[in-house]
Amino acid sequence: MPVHLGRTGAHPLQIARRVGVAPRQRGSLSGETCPDIFELTNGDFAVIGTDATERLRYCLPPGCLHGIDQRIVVITRQTLVLARPDIPDK
Repeated sequence: MPVHLGRTGAHPLQIARRVGVAPRQRGSLSGETCPDIFELTNGDFAVIGTDATERLRYCLPPGCLHGIDQRIVVITRQTLVLARPDIPDK
C-alpha cells in the first residue's frame, strides 16, 4: 500500500515501492534507522540517508549547487548497489 507524503498539485505524492532490499536484509540489526530508497508514484525517487550538507556543500564540483530547500544526503554504497536491479533504465 502506498505511503502518503503530502500533496503536489491535485494528486497526493506517495511511496509506490522500495527500491532494493530492506535494511534488515542488508544486515541492519534494528532495521529502523538505515538508508533506504523509494520510488514515488510520480516516478521520482526519495532517499533516506545521513544529512551531510554542511560537510559537503563546499566540496561540490564547479557549477553544481544545491537549492535552499535541498539537502546533500549520503547513503551507503551497499544500499545503492543492491538497489541497482530495481532502478528502471528509463
